[in-house]
Amino acid sequence: MDVTSFKPLWLSLCVALAACQSGAGQPAANQAALHLSTATAAPLEAESAQLIGTDKFWPGASQLLVRPDSRGVELLDAQGAPLSAFKGRFEGLDHRASEEGLLIATLDRKRQQAVLLGLDRQHQWSQPLYVPKTNFAIEGLCLYRDAGRNGYLFLIGEDGIGEQWLVSAGQKLLAAPQRVRGLSLPPESSYCQVDDQAGELVVNEENVGFWRYAADAEAPLLRHPIDIVQPFGGIAEAAAGMALVPGGMLALDPEAGALHLYRRDGDAWRSHQVIALDGFDEPEQLSVRLGEQGLDLLLTDEGGAHTARLDWQPEAPSATPVIPMLPAMVQTDPVPHLGDAADDPAIWVNPTDSARSRVLGTDKKGGLAVYDLIGKQLQYLPVGRLNNVDVRSGFTLGGKRVDLAVASNRDHNSLHLFAIEPHSGEVSGIGEIETPFNEIYGLCLFKDRRGAIHAIANDKDGTFLQYRLDGSGSSPRGEQVREFKVDSQPEGCVVDDRNQRLFVGEEDAAVWTLDLRSDAAALEKVIDVGGPLHADVEGLAIYSGAAADYLVVSSQGNDSYLVLDARAPYAVRGAFRVGLNAERGIDGASETDGLEVTSANLGGVWGRGMLVVQDGRKRMPEGAQNYKYVPWTAVAEALGLD
Repeated sequence: MDVTSFKPLWLSLCVALAACQSGAGQPAANQAALHLSTATAAPLEAESAQLIGTDKFWPGASQLLVRPDSRGVELLDAQGAPLSAFKGRFEGLDHRASEEGLLIATLDRKRQQAVLLGLDRQHQWSQPLYVPKTNFAIEGLCLYRDAGRNGYLFLIGEDGIGEQWLVSAGQKLLAAPQRVRGLSLPPESSYCQVDDQAGELVVNEENVGFWRYAADAEAPLLRHPIDIVQPFGGIAEAAAGMALVPGGMLALDPEAGALHLYRRDGDAWRSHQVIALDGFDEPEQLSVRLGEQGLDLLLTDEGGAHTARLDWQPEAPSATPVIPMLPAMVQTDPVPHLGDAADDPAIWVNPTDSARSRVLGTDKKGGLAVYDLIGKQLQYLPVGRLNNVDVRSGFTLGGKRVDLAVASNRDHNSLHLFAIEPHSGEVSGIGEIETPFNEIYGLCLFKDRRGAIHAIANDKDGTFLQYRLDGSGSSPRGEQVREFKVDSQPEGCVVDDRNQRLFVGEEDAAVWTLDLRSDAAALEKVIDVGGPLHADVEGLAIYSGAAADYLVVSSQGNDSYLVLDARAPYAVRGAFRVGLNAERGIDGASETDGLEVTSANLGGVWGRGMLVVQDGRKRMPEGAQNYKYVPWTAVAEALGLD
């Protein structure tokens, strides 16, 4: 690709780049130049080499090499003596070490497949675990371990194609790798590394620079520049291998014979210094380990792996609170439509057999799906673009007792009503109620003290209308009984029937509450956006427990779920995320719109109830959106709830 074609992009990004700072790459006047000392010993014969950060699984283990020819992968001690080896023809290397052992990723040159190797505390090698063949030539690979200790492998190709694979749960290799997602990466990429703590993937683009991405499988695929080539950045000629340490990154420009040092500054990287690499033959690979006197380095060039030491220790960033990651226990069949389709779930509890309860989920491109407790779709009603749905039991329709589901129908700006047969759970449409809305959006139900069911719906302009529903005639009717408004776009809402209190989410602003026992229309603020709550504020749900009631909020901006007391002063009890379940092959949930929770005993793992969340980014495999189920027990244990 003609590099000059990137110049308009570079110009627009220049202000965000480390190298665009005045004097980038050069030590400041009051900043001492760093010193790189190299060993006098001959370089290690290796095609790839990495330093090992911990030797707790094998005392004395220091280095990991991919040897030339067919000598395979070798583990060496600090003096360069071999401790163990796995024979084969390999190229490329990455690893993760822990007290339990070593996880190694490399490329089998003969088979042209990525392969995973394990070395345990008993010094036994695992059987090689091969990743299925890709439809592109693999140029580079790197490992990532997330907060849930799931192991992933990134594969990158020269033509801007990449993939992310789930390969281990903890230190244990899976029986078969699972493809998580495809990646659109820069062309001419051969090297990558991941900062596990920050969850950040760094990829080179040889003639352009270095880019960073969020590594988490549920994150959006957005790239941000770290540094680019001159004249718009600080790299003289080319970008090759890199290494990440807490608070810092080291990266190679092999053609200029330079080692670039970068420091983390909040959510960005800033250039610190550039060190000339005299006496090296275009080094392209780099490995770094924290040492007592600075950083230990392995620099691999045409002559092999050279040991060196750099008298620099970047300041490690302060630890950020870790949000607990709870694995999804069940996922539903996907909704029929691709793209942003699934939106809001509701849970119907079977009054006679809770194991036959149902989850209703809207497909805002076509209708309403009905699922059982193992996620199988039992019904699909193609009635139009339904956005939000809620259920209540005990509605009288033409003299017959049914349970009721109501959804906001965006095709007709109406309340769309459905009857749920109380014994079978069969769902059927029973009519619509017109509203004056121009863009109906969110909706929730509640049952008042007299047993009447009300629907509260909102318009994108912030207007809320409350209707008392009546099924005494041949078709259902709604009587408007209240109107109120928020300043900007709302969507999610929920009513705590036990305390007759409404909670509404104003997407970019706050969560509000309203006492429904009076005719009041003045809202009281529960929590602002900012701090633990990240816009957009989306789905809201109430957990009505034996000892306490909780409000659950979809904090969409950071892919988490916030739990608050459902009574004033609405104390925040904590946040959690819904993560990948490696054992069951279920991806996590992110960019969640709607959610629902019940405290009903649905049997088995659902003994204390169930949380259902919409998954905005379907992974493993990629496809249409669906819904994820999480046992409430897991939420309660993670956050210490009553």
